[in-house]
Amino acid sequence: MAVTSQLTAMLSFLISLFLILPACVAQGDEAVLNAEIGRMNNQSLLWGPYKPNLYFGIRPRIPKSVATGLLWAKVDNYVEVQDSFRYTCEQHQGMAGYGWDEYDTRKGGVQHIHDAGNKIDITTEFVKIPGGGHGGSWAARIKGEPREDAPSDLKTTILFYVTSEALGDSIEVVNDGDRNGFEGDVTFMGKSQALGDYKLVVTKGNGEHPHSDHPVSSQRDLDRTTVQSLSLPEEHLWQAKQLLFKQLKEGVDEIIQEYGAENAPPPWQVYQLANKPATGNAHFVQKVFEGPFEFDILFSSGSAGKDITSEDLTREIKSTTESFNERFRDVFTPQDPFHAEKYSKFGQSMLSNLAGGIGYFYGKHVVDRSYAPEYDEENEGFWEETAEARARKQEQLEGPYELFSSIPSRPFFPRGFLWDEGFHLLPIADWDIDLTLEIVKSWYNLMDEDGWIAREQILGDEARSKVPPEFQVQYPHYANPPTLYLVLEDFTEKLQKTNGSQVVGKEEHLTQGLTVLENAHVDNPTLGIEYLRNIYPLLRRQFLWFKRTQSGDLKSYDREAYSTKEAYRWRGRSVQHILTSGLDDYPRPQPPHPGELHVDLMSWMGMMARVLAKIADFVGLPEDVQEYNKALDGIQHNLVDLHWSESAGCFCDATIDEFEEHTLVCHKGYISLFPFLLGLLKPDDPKLGKILDLLGDEEELFSPHGIRSLSKKSEFYGTDENYWRSPVWININYLAIVQLRNYVLQAGPYSHQAKDLYLRLRKNVVDTVYQSWEETGFAWEQYNPETGAGQRTQHFTGWTSLVVKIMAMDDLNWWMGKYPHDEL
Repeated sequence: MAVTSQLTAMLSFLISLFLILPACVAQGDEAVLNAEIGRMNNQSLLWGPYKPNLYFGIRPRIPKSVATGLLWAKVDNYVEVQDSFRYTCEQHQGMAGYGWDEYDTRKGGVQHIHDAGNKIDITTEFVKIPGGGHGGSWAARIKGEPREDAPSDLKTTILFYVTSEALGDSIEVVNDGDRNGFEGDVTFMGKSQALGDYKLVVTKGNGEHPHSDHPVSSQRDLDRTTVQSLSLPEEHLWQAKQLLFKQLKEGVDEIIQEYGAENAPPPWQVYQLANKPATGNAHFVQKVFEGPFEFDILFSSGSAGKDITSEDLTREIKSTTESFNERFRDVFTPQDPFHAEKYSKFGQSMLSNLAGGIGYFYGKHVVDRSYAPEYDEENEGFWEETAEARARKQEQLEGPYELFSSIPSRPFFPRGFLWDEGFHLLPIADWDIDLTLEIVKSWYNLMDEDGWIAREQILGDEARSKVPPEFQVQYPHYANPPTLYLVLEDFTEKLQKTNGSQVVGKEEHLTQGLTVLENAHVDNPTLGIEYLRNIYPLLRRQFLWFKRTQSGDLKSYDREAYSTKEAYRWRGRSVQHILTSGLDDYPRPQPPHPGELHVDLMSWMGMMARVLAKIADFVGLPEDVQEYNKALDGIQHNLVDLHWSESAGCFCDATIDEFEEHTLVCHKGYISLFPFLLGLLKPDDPKLGKILDLLGDEEELFSPHGIRSLSKKSEFYGTDENYWRSPVWININYLAIVQLRNYVLQAGPYSHQAKDLYLRLRKNVVDTVYQSWEETGFAWEQYNPETGAGQRTQHFTGWTSLVVKIMAMDDLNWWMGKYPHDEL
């Protein structure tokens, strides 16, 4: 049976039963249905390539559990082997591109790794097979194909690494080999408190093996698979590459001691591990091939009652590919002018790498909870005081915590980022809203009692190994843009459509056939509303935390504004940066001042209030709805009173001048657009017209490759770090494209202007990202506004993957500039 059929059949039965029950019974069974869908979600999402920092690393969403990885290297000489081993994803490691060409988090997919440095292309095909009570079974097929420029006798060693982190859990080799290794399959038997009994098989596979006439061949048989087992402290288990080098060095030392360096065997034999299988918590399984190769990894859950075979894997790979292609056509078919097949392939890659970047993280993180008064940033020169407070190093480890998160970049940012996550989840929500809600819930489970969530989740030693120490510490007074509210707003809109379609009754809803697990919380509004009811207290706590900790000062400077409560300032500012804003080095008022007000943060607060009002309405809290609508009204007015510059024709940050008076500092760019980007302007507002003029001005923001982050006319354009001072960023361009489309479809004087900008910007952004992907094999963190070249971090398949949603938007060719009321 294909992967989805068992889950869908069970879910369909449960929902059918729920829908035909009498109302008095059905109400009591909502909890049963909710619990069962939660259980099935956990089962179908338990296993995955949830170590996205590795080229291929499978683990479950369970702390201290089984974890696996893949390592390989070209072994045709003695000198380059150490630099040739691949394990963790790294930038500029001689890759001609890598990533998932098709991937569904519930089913599996296919990844291609074009390792130009090692002259081999590696393919990993991964599938999940449901059954039993521990998340089912899984399997992977590993293939190696020499590249065109490789010698015909290319020598490659490849190792599968498996560990068990939990104390008391065991993995034992079923030792049917001999002193030189295993002629056939290698079988492990494991026992885990979380996973029960399981069986792990690494098949013999297919492929030629290199030969050697050296005397050591009596001990190191290159035709055999070797296993080396270790018992290690838990904190060392993640360091597979270092551990492997240590074991290889021991083997090299033995050879030199016995034969001398001048009489050593060939390198592909020197770098073969001795066969030392045993019970342990870490095992290397090594094969050495000449030319192409293929083998399987088969994990069978004992509770499933049936061992997985290579035939099962072949069948499921085919089924997974077919279902992915069909579902992609249903959800993300590119629209005009992107109908060419190349755009579908591109879109599939972008979506798959976004989903393939979802990881599970567990461990402690570093937090400074000293609550030093300097961190309130109330005095002039506060940035110097906060630097002194940080220098006291009062941070401590907290946790452990766990997080299920989609990461920005596998090689450079393999961890959770709060402001990135909301953008990541927007495409995922169209594909699998229940998966999206799992990730959102995981983030809110990290919230402390005050309402704070650390903006960067660096959980555990492995995560910290990729982050410089000065960036590891998290501060409970630092915020980050609340982009998860974008996702929740999208969810409420989906839910509203489904809820509104049910006027014909339950039977009609059942016939729609919307019973797949990916959409259970939308197709069944009672589940969706229950989700909102459960998460709402956390959302409210976070909103109130923002209002309390990121408030701006209105009273001290006699500022005149419609609302006396709605003004905001990011904490965590230095002279050159506001990292907490997400826009790092974007120009802000100089010098920093405790009386600053930030227009982007005010806009985020308006968006939060709008979304919370919708959610409060869903869960039946009318007084809260009124509170949020009042806050939104105050914010929309104060955006004008405190941040609008009529002379500049845009929104600006504010500060206090030398006369202790309110003044605007206008650096035209992304900051200027935020009230527009977050949908806070009415369609007939003259300020919208001026914002569209700015956005479309090629001498300011509009470029052939997207909207620039800073105006070309700015004195700061392209200066210093030039991180947010000219480059095109896809997340902000996505927000602009969405709002342009929205303003086209709302009656107002700027609809035609919005449509023109929408069509041009949408095409420019897609063509830029596609062209760079085609040329380099990678999505990039940002794009050069003059050339369109991808730059900074490569394999940035986080928010750059929003391009798949942009391509799926229509080109509005049906819109002729008239609205229904025009006919009246």
